[in-house]
Amino acid sequence: MVVTARALWRIWEQGRERTMILSSPFLVSFFLLVSVPMLFVLAPRILPPKTLPRIPDRDEVDDLALFRRATLASAEGGGLRRRAASPPKIAFMFLTNSDLSFAALWEQFFRGHERLFNVYIHADPSARLLLTPTPSFRGRFIPAKATQRGSPTLISAARRLLAGALMDDPANAFFALISQHCIPLHSFRFTYRAILSAPDASKPTHPEGALRRRRRSFIEILTGEPALWDRYVARGDDAMLPEVPFGRFRVGSQFFILARRHAVTIVRDRRLWKKFKMPCLKSREDSCYPEEHYFPTLLEMQDPEGCTRYTLTRVNWTDSVGGHPHTYRPPEISGKLIKTLRKSNSTYSYLFARKFSPDCLRPLLDLSHSVIFRDECSILDVSRLRKVYGAEANV
Repeated sequence: MVVTARALWRIWEQGRERTMILSSPFLVSFFLLVSVPMLFVLAPRILPPKTLPRIPDRDEVDDLALFRRATLASAEGGGLRRRAASPPKIAFMFLTNSDLSFAALWEQFFRGHERLFNVYIHADPSARLLLTPTPSFRGRFIPAKATQRGSPTLISAARRLLAGALMDDPANAFFALISQHCIPLHSFRFTYRAILSAPDASKPTHPEGALRRRRRSFIEILTGEPALWDRYVARGDDAMLPEVPFGRFRVGSQFFILARRHAVTIVRDRRLWKKFKMPCLKSREDSCYPEEHYFPTLLEMQDPEGCTRYTLTRVNWTDSVGGHPHTYRPPEISGKLIKTLRKSNSTYSYLFARKFSPDCLRPLLDLSHSVIFRDECSILDVSRLRKVYGAEANV
């Protein structure tokens, strides 16, 4: 019994010594000193990186169903053939998160050409639209989802507009994406002729070499731009692989005019979308502009010869702030400005321009008939257009 008691006493004493050693301030400090740096090293490998918000699963499911319907409608032929009595139309697709402040100007632009265009509007559900829609915009809103700058939600919104326009009217031949801050720079007549008379990307349809007209899309496609690598790795260093290697990553304006076959290509795409829908890393938020990369990258991969590689929407980046272009104010509005905005470094003329503050409406309306919608001279060969489209060209 005495031996047993002594053994137990020794065990108790040893345990007490260990406790004192472990509770020593020196050892606690030592363990903290070692563990904190290890935490910094191991945490990024164990914990997922912080990202910007993802597209809600419910929105993805709804979109997938919509895009399938649009793709099916086109594949069945209803979306690809137009009625003989219907001329080619332009689908004007407005992407907005605020009032359509320039609706009155667009009304003047559209007036008298109702059989040559359709209007579609995607308005962020959280937007407070206070202005009463004008005739061309009334009843033209499509089911919309929330959008956010610097996220793939802007791509989703543009794809919804394309899908809705594809299913709505098989005569829609071109699809122009427009913002609420955008204005026309020419009359509808000039704009319609400029788009429909553009040189074709023609290719043989059979061995004899007969050519089938393939309309080209007006979309900016650039490579080798500054900071392109930073944008490529915005979702993670290898996030875009293997579908999108850096050598095939492109950038361009999010505002385009697409030929119908390219609208179908975008709505049908699943392969690249699974990469571009990934949210950017929070730490690389300043390099996150997916809407400027998805469309040019996809079309460059699918049909580079079918794209002009330039946009017809003029933007002034000379004094941009926070990724936003210059915003024109009422004192800047003049006939000289309109004529300057029309000019490009090539043979084509810009058809639209942005970005204008809402209070520019009044001075723009004052110039509408005397400058904006007055086509002093056209470099287009209208007779050639009429040979191609016949009576349809009489706009």
